[in-house]
Amino acid sequence: MLTYIPFILTIAAIYALLAQSLVIVWGQTGMVNLGLAGFFAVGAYAFALAAKSGVPVPLAYLVAMAAGAVVGLIVTLSTLRLREDYLAIVTLGFAEVVRIVASNEIWLTGGTDGISGLPAPFDRSEGLAFHAKFMIMATLACLAVGLVIARLSRSPWGRVLRAVREDQVIASVAGKPVVRFKAQAFMIGSATAALAGALYGSYVSFIAPDLFQPLITIYIFLAATAGGNARVVGAVAGAYLLVAWLEASRFLGDVIPWLSVVQIAALREMSVGIALVLVLRYAPGGIFREHNEKAPR
Repeated sequence: MLTYIPFILTIAAIYALLAQSLVIVWGQTGMVNLGLAGFFAVGAYAFALAAKSGVPVPLAYLVAMAAGAVVGLIVTLSTLRLREDYLAIVTLGFAEVVRIVASNEIWLTGGTDGISGLPAPFDRSEGLAFHAKFMIMATLACLAVGLVIARLSRSPWGRVLRAVREDQVIASVAGKPVVRFKAQAFMIGSATAALAGALYGSYVSFIAPDLFQPLITIYIFLAATAGGNARVVGAVAGAYLLVAWLEASRFLGDVIPWLSVVQIAALREMSVGIALVLVLRYAPGGIFREHNEKAPR
C-alpha cells in the first residue's frame, strides 16, 4: 500500500507530460494529433533500444526525445496539406502503424513479447525509496517541461502559433512561415510525448505493443479537454484528475457488489467516454480557459 501512492503519482506525472504535448500541438497550433499513443511508443522503444545497447539512462532519455522529434517532423512534412479531420485520421493511422510494426519486427522490438529488464536511474531493490525517487524525478520533469511550454506560449513564437490556429492563410499572408512553425510545434509536442514514453518504460521496466493502445490517446484528450487544452496548468490538472478518477473507479466493486469484474471494467471505460462527451458539451474550454492576451506595448 505504501508504494501505491507514489506509483499513482508517477503515472499521473507521465500522463501530464502527454497532456502537455497536446497543449503546444492542439491547444496552441490547432493540429489534432490522434497519434499520441504512437509517439508515446516511439519514445519508449527508443529508450529501450538505447539503454539496452549500453547508453547511460539519462542520455537514453535524450535519445528518446530526439527520436520523437524526428518522427514528429516526418509526420508533419507528410501531412502539410491536411487539416482538422484529415490530419486527425492520418495521425491515428500513424499510431496504429507504430503498434503493428512493434508487434511484427521481432528482431528489433521483441514482437508481442516486448522488451523487459529496462534500466532506471535508481536501484529498484530500494523498494519504496525507488518509487518515491522516480515520482520526484517524473514530477520535476513534468514541471520543467511545463515551464518551458508556458514560456514559449507567452513568447512571440507562441502568438504566431495561435495565429496559425485561427487562420493559417492570414498568418501566411502576414509573412509568417506557417510550415516551419507547424513543424517546430509538432516536433516539440512529439519530443514531450516521447519523453513520457521513455519515463514509463524506465519505470515499469517492460514495454510491449499492447501497452500503447489508442485508448491512451482518448484518456489524454479527455484530460486536456477537461483541464483546458491551451494552458499547461489545465493539461496538468486534467491529467491528475483523470488518474484520480481511473483509480477511484477501481473500487466500484465495493459499491456495486453484484457486478462482475468484466462489467466493472466496461463501466469504467464507459464513464470515461461519457465524461468526454459531457466536458465537450458543457465546458468546451476546460477548467482553466484560455485568456485573451493584450497586445504588447
